[in-house]
Amino acid sequence: MFLVIGEKPSVSQALAKVLKAEKKEDGYLVGEGCLVSWCFGHLAEYASPETYDERYEKWDFNDLPIIPEKWKLTVAKDKKGQLAVLKKLLCRKDLEYVVNACDAGREGELIFKHVYDLSGSTLPVKRLWISSMEDSAVREGFANLHDGKEYQNICEASVCRAKADWLVGMNATRAYTTKYFKKLAVGRVQTPTLAMLAEREGQIRDFKKEKYFAVHISCDGMEAVTGRVDNRKDAEKIMEDCSCGQAQVESVVKEEKTIFPPRLYDLTTLQRDANRIFGFTAKETLEYLQSLYEKRLATYPRTDSQFLSDDMGKTAGKVIEAVLHSGLFGENAFSGMEIPSPDTGRVLDSRKVTDHHAVIPTAGIREVGLSELPEGERKILCLTASRLLCATGEKHMYETVKAEISCGGHTFSASGKTVTHNGWRDFEDMLKRSFRAVEDMTDKETAEDGKVPGTSENWKDNKLPELSEGQIFEGIKAEISEHFTSAPKHFTEDQLLLSMETAGKGEFENGTEKKGLGTPATRAGIIEKLVSSGYVARKGRQLLPTPEGMDLITVMPEYLRSALMTAEWENDLLRMEKGELDSEDFMQGITELVEKILEGCRAIPESELYRFHQKESVGSCPLCGAEVYEGKRNFYCDNRGCSFSLWKENRYLAGMKKKVDKKMAKELLKAGRSHAKDLYSAKKDRTFEADIVMKVEDGRVNFSLAFPKQEEGKQKGKKNRNQ
Repeated sequence: MFLVIGEKPSVSQALAKVLKAEKKEDGYLVGEGCLVSWCFGHLAEYASPETYDERYEKWDFNDLPIIPEKWKLTVAKDKKGQLAVLKKLLCRKDLEYVVNACDAGREGELIFKHVYDLSGSTLPVKRLWISSMEDSAVREGFANLHDGKEYQNICEASVCRAKADWLVGMNATRAYTTKYFKKLAVGRVQTPTLAMLAEREGQIRDFKKEKYFAVHISCDGMEAVTGRVDNRKDAEKIMEDCSCGQAQVESVVKEEKTIFPPRLYDLTTLQRDANRIFGFTAKETLEYLQSLYEKRLATYPRTDSQFLSDDMGKTAGKVIEAVLHSGLFGENAFSGMEIPSPDTGRVLDSRKVTDHHAVIPTAGIREVGLSELPEGERKILCLTASRLLCATGEKHMYETVKAEISCGGHTFSASGKTVTHNGWRDFEDMLKRSFRAVEDMTDKETAEDGKVPGTSENWKDNKLPELSEGQIFEGIKAEISEHFTSAPKHFTEDQLLLSMETAGKGEFENGTEKKGLGTPATRAGIIEKLVSSGYVARKGRQLLPTPEGMDLITVMPEYLRSALMTAEWENDLLRMEKGELDSEDFMQGITELVEKILEGCRAIPESELYRFHQKESVGSCPLCGAEVYEGKRNFYCDNRGCSFSLWKENRYLAGMKKKVDKKMAKELLKAGRSHAKDLYSAKKDRTFEADIVMKVEDGRVNFSLAFPKQEEGKQKGKKNRNQ
């Protein structure tokens, strides 16, 4: 008898179906010789500081650093029931071993480890490591279970990653928040990611556009253009020199060019294309792909590989056949197309497959009603299927023509491009026809800033007339076009994912494998966390730093803003997975970093501490005459030796459902009274108006009520008696 623990109920139920574990119990399934249960993602996480000591409930810089000697785990209330089920199962005496069937990656190892540690179980651990949820892949995986100890290094890296994020995030956030009196959430990966957005925002704000010109000549179907001309007078002189004149072809260069098929998708490149083509966020793409994986329609999502292993040639062929006959792109999607034999060898390379191979569909797409899939999932499935066809397709070939033309003593350029064999782009075009996608699957071919449109061979597919050296054109027409340099564009999710993936690339040695911020599995979550924390806002497909986000980056030291340090950590974690780096050395580096952060905060000048809070005085202290300022719960005297405090909530006013706000505080400090129209009488169950009168006696604040109309009536009566 053995126990299987999956990461989510849906995955575990799919595994149970293959294992024929169909009898339902509370929180698990029973089969012949096996039990199958599940987590709900991260059932347990590292506990917050106040769990270690009550004094940490109040954020105080003097309590830092917080570095647990023995790490504690905490479980959310809504997950405690399932954890109890797992604890009971893991401690059963009739089990021979437990199978870790959580997602095959670093986070799956951490999820299982936390549950296993909390249970106190001593059961031997075996590992199910699969890249597809197809029945055949699951059966093969269970037939070839690995010893859990083989994944100890990956598990250790996952633990160190989680502890490092906790230590840096918790200590840095508390340090900067308490120093600047403003919530400043700092994260190992999210802060340098935010810094990229903030830097781009600064470039856009500082940008000053410049006007420039180009001169175009045309005759007999031929058009050519100058390079950039910086002032109109020069452009007008060129136009004048060329108008109605003669042009001569000085040189013609023809080249045959080839674009090889793209690689298969890893998670990041799929998220980038899905954002560019369909506008999906990285998180949405991951969720759609995860659902397809659980439905056995796509392979494992969280991969950084763009190849299949050498033994997957037949599998790739079967999947391509399934795609072509699945109706995925519509009934007549491939009609009129010549489908060449797929070159599967191009996508096979075991040396470039790490934990998981590239994302591809499964042959199961022929057996499922694709029309019943949610639209988002179908689009992602179409992307992965189209990329498989493209990657195994033929080369795309075209001819370019570049001509240099002289006219009026000036040089002009003309370029043309003619496709000679569309190759793999046939499948890309088919995808665009299927969804009428307005965005190209490949990078847009646009003119660079300051480059005149038409001068780049990639500007557009256009065919020049047949040209030859020495050819003469008469009756030239010339005209000027006006242009402006453009500011850098705000990041889209597609562009940010690319920047995260390549961050620090130029600063590493060539042998370094991990060169970026986060991992394919975590980048979507990082972006979402920045959005939910209010540091980044979405505007259409653009990601913009908010004023709060810009404030945060302005006070961060360079080493916390820089992608280099975080990218180095990712590389160290990868080395740890391979057994090349000891976990204690890694954590020692993290501890030293935390101390460096605190030292930096201690050195912040006094004049900087209130940069986010230009304190506004609400009045003078009635005891000592010093300025009074607003705090979180009270209005306090700036003189630390003075005992005056005007609390926003006090028993006297609470009975009338009233709090002291800034306006009332100003009036009380200036005149000793403030008029209120919404005081509540519990006795009469209605509101009334009166003056709140403040008197300070023996250092204590006392309140009373005064009714102006009654006082006015008394004054009138007194006057009448005197008369």
